[in-house]
Amino acid sequence: MSDTKTVKYEQEIPDILQSMAETHNVMDRYGLDRTIHHLVQLRASQINRCGFCIKMHTREARQDGETSERLDRVIVWDQVGDFTERERAALAWTEALTVLDPKNELAPLRAWLRTQFSDQEIGVLTATIAMINLWNRINISRH
Repeated sequence: MSDTKTVKYEQEIPDILQSMAETHNVMDRYGLDRTIHHLVQLRASQINRCGFCIKMHTREARQDGETSERLDRVIVWDQVGDFTERERAALAWTEALTVLDPKNELAPLRAWLRTQFSDQEIGVLTATIAMINLWNRINISRH
């Protein structure tokens, strides 16, 4: 019989996990709006179906003052009027970088982002999306 137990990453690669966690501290120094931070982490986690991350990011967003009503509608952000233009641009970028469809036109999305964010903010937003996708995949590997 094969061994199907999940890998205990905390034991096997603690230095890598610690480095990943420290990356968040560096990114936080750039001051990305916490509301946008929470929304993109939640949306990527929804797309990736990471139950652990969805619970964690929903809890953290509520602790920072986000409403349950808006959090309930992140999954349909483009169908409701609950989100600002800035938040909508960030969520669209999140979806484009999480669902890697070769048919996605990133140039128009970048143009939209630039109406709402500086290039530095786009860089931090992109790094935030990349990191949550990395964490999602690590956690999903435990399912």
